Amino acid sequence: MRYLFLTGLLLITFISCKDEDDSISFREYDFEIEDFIWEELNTYYYWQDTVPDLADNRFSSQKSYAAFLSQSNGNQELLFESLLFDKDRFSWIVSDYKALENQLSRIYKTSGVMIGLATIGNSDDLIAYVRYVLPGSDAAAKNIKRGDVFLSVNNEQLTINNYTELLNSEEESYSIQLAEINEGTVTPTSKSIDLVKAEIQENPIHIQKVIELNNKKIGYLMYNGFVADFDAELESVLAGFQTQGVSDFIIDLRYNRGGRTSSSIKLASMITGQFSGELFAQTKHNEKLSSLNESQVFESYPVQLGMTQLYVISSSSTASASELLINGLSPYIDVIMVGDHTTGKNVGSYTIYDWIDSNRTVNPRHTWAMQPITLKISNADGFADFEDGLQADHILREDIANLGSLGEIDEPLLEKTLETMGALPARLEKKAIDSDNIHFKQFAPLQKALMHFDTPTKIHTIRQSKDFDLE
Repeated sequence: MRYLFLTGLLLITFISCKDEDDSISFREYDFEIEDFIWEELNTYYYWQDTVPDLADNRFSSQKSYAAFLSQSNGNQELLFESLLFDKDRFSWIVSDYKALENQLSRIYKTSGVMIGLATIGNSDDLIAYVRYVLPGSDAAAKNIKRGDVFLSVNNEQLTINNYTELLNSEEESYSIQLAEINEGTVTPTSKSIDLVKAEIQENPIHIQKVIELNNKKIGYLMYNGFVADFDAELESVLAGFQTQGVSDFIIDLRYNRGGRTSSSIKLASMITGQFSGELFAQTKHNEKLSSLNESQVFESYPVQLGMTQLYVISSSSTASASELLINGLSPYIDVIMVGDHTTGKNVGSYTIYDWIDSNRTVNPRHTWAMQPITLKISNADGFADFEDGLQADHILREDIANLGSLGEIDEPLLEKTLETMGALPARLEKKAIDSDNIHFKQFAPLQKALMHFDTPTKIHTIRQSKDFDLE
């Protein structure tokens, strides 16, 4: 492997040679972060063998390697993106690994408003609608509620071009200008609400209850992220369902973009219980890391609901570890999906730091880390080909003008699920108002889709100090 100086700035003088292609002007440049990016993608990236610039024999000399790294002109994100497979939708890099760790643990600096976005007519204007509000947040204190909509932030209209900047601003306070929807038409109101951000760790167990209908005891869990920090609480919830003797189970994953694969396996094991030790999923790495491929099995827990069918409320935001749960259970029990087709993330990742020794000491000279796709994951039948999403059995998308109250039996998606299982009588389908003037569209998610694995202990790159030889 190629290693660069790990101390201070790297001063390189490129001396003109007879060969014009080897002539690079003098520059002062620190390649440490760029080298980290290339080396780790060359080692871990699932599609490494399909990216010519990541080939093991890509560079004939350290000089040509340095010239390649210098092309990014200090833009590390640009270098990272240039090394990705063109169909990769999910890898990303951050300049602050603490922020990445917080994201994986669902720790945000937020006002507590969790939103979705839709376009208005054929314009580039967007409308934001509140999906749910985090308990204990400023938004909860100011009575923001599900179904509220707004068009602008700090009096600036949301558009396809500016929504990321406006909604992800680092400013600790901001204002939203509310709007109303009447018969498919969006109308601004005069009401503006000031909101303040604070650091909050979201409990992914958003709603849990037992619904008794038509001689059925139905466990309902709205679960918004596979977060290991809350595994004990998750087990407690399912233990309560077991104690109460639930006969059916609905898991609401419509806003769950993924998380820890270990939490997904644990949940699947507790929902069932009768498949302990049997194959749940299989991982596949790139060819050079094929020794890390492994079979993951159902585990044994005191909580065993023994379900032979599972009802899943899904959406286009249902991703990654959520899809793993659905796909992993499908060979064993009937999984009935109500809502919309899922995201289609059949791959997972490790968090890659710049380790400098065998104890995994992180390089103290920078805080960059990566979350590149490192593996593909299939179920016990070997099925992993759902790049276009797992297909819902009963289609019903959320209607921005009629979202309902989460967890209530008349909330449209929960109501549809209860109808599907025979706990409620079927009702006539209603025309969704959003088809007139408001159009849902898949935007770059404000929260990344995650299927996060612990980095294997068998392999990691030890980055050592080495002189940079200009041959």
